[in-house]
Amino acid sequence: MQDTSPRSNDRLYQDLARKLIGELSAGAYPVGSRLPAERELAQQYQVSRPTVREAIIALEVQGLVEVRIGSGAYVMRLPGKGDIAGFNITAFELTEARLLFEGEAAALAATQISDEEIAEIEQLVREIARENQEPSGTDKADRAFHLAIAKATRNQAVFDTIERLWELRYTSPEAALLHEKARTANVKPVIEEHSAVLEALRARDPAIARAAMRTHLAAVLDSLLFATEEKAVEEARAAVAAKRARYTQATR
Repeated sequence: MQDTSPRSNDRLYQDLARKLIGELSAGAYPVGSRLPAERELAQQYQVSRPTVREAIIALEVQGLVEVRIGSGAYVMRLPGKGDIAGFNITAFELTEARLLFEGEAAALAATQISDEEIAEIEQLVREIARENQEPSGTDKADRAFHLAIAKATRNQAVFDTIERLWELRYTSPEAALLHEKARTANVKPVIEEHSAVLEALRARDPAIARAAMRTHLAAVLDSLLFATEEKAVEEARAAVAAKRARYTQATR
C-alpha cells in the first residue's frame, strides 16, 4: 500500500493528493464513483481551488482518476501496492519559475540585443500568429521566441536554464497534461503580449522588457487556471463553436 502520510516538505497540493489517495485506499470512493466537486474539496480540506486542481492532476497522471469535461473527476482504479505517490514539477511551479527567470532574461537581453535578433524575434511573433490559426497548432514558435530572447542575453547559463525550463514543460507529466488541457480549451499564445515584449526589446528598455515578460507569464498562469476550470473549458468550446458557425454563415 502507498505511504499516504503527509511529509514535512510537501507542498499543499502534494499533501492533499496524499490524503485523497488515502481516501481511495480506504474505500471512500469506489471505482466509477465521482469525487466531490472542486469547491467541496477546497472547503473540506481548507485549501484553495488551484491547490485542489493540482492535486487532481497529480492523481490523473497516476491513472487513479479521469477528469471528464463538464462532469468532474471519476475514480478509474484504486491505489495498489506497487503504486508510489510520486510527484513531478507542475505547470504552475514551472510557470512561476519561468516568470522569475525569463523576466530578468528579457531585461538583460534588452541591453545586449542586436538588430538582427530583433528581426528574428519579430518574425517569430508572426509565426506564433500563424500557428494560432491552425487547429492542431504547436508551440514551436512560442518556444523559439523565448529561447531567442534567452540567447540574446549573451549568457550561456541563462540560456541553459531557460531551455531546461522549457524541456520540463514536455517531460514533467503534470506540466505536460495541464498544457494539453489548455490547448484543448483553445488557450493559445497571446500575440499582443509577445508584441509588447518585442517592442520593449526594440526600445532597448530593460525595465519595460522585464515588466512586459512578467505580465505575459502572469497571464499564462491565469490561463492555466482557466484551463482547469471544467465549466470554463466547456464554455470556451461552446464559444469557439458558435464563432465558427457565425463565420460559416457569413461566408455562404
